[in-house]
Amino acid sequence: MRHGTLTEHARCVYGDEYRPTPECDAEHLEQFFVEELTFADADTIVAMLHELSPQLVDGNLPVWIRNLAYRLALLQRPDDPELLREAGHSLFMHGPDWDGIAAELARRAEELEARG
Repeated sequence: MRHGTLTEHARCVYGDEYRPTPECDAEHLEQFFVEELTFADADTIVAMLHELSPQLVDGNLPVWIRNLAYRLALLQRPDDPELLREAGHSLFMHGPDWDGIAAELARRAEELEARG
């Protein structure tokens, strides 16, 4: 079985706090998931994050995968205040190592919104 979406692939690799992990006979090497994540578009990445971690603090995705996912989405949508803010909130929750980066993301979101 091939995974139909990035979310399905993540669910098979890491599990899902809210749904059972589907039966799947695909190979679940983390590197294959990271490769798919690397080339996914921002909407696909954000959809995966929202589905697997709807409350931002929950879910089974490792923190480093969340950080990478937000970084890849922000590279594609650097002027999206909502995404900047969400990524910053995620970093604050999993810091304090990234608190400075999280504060910078929040500052950039405010600056973008002020410019209209």
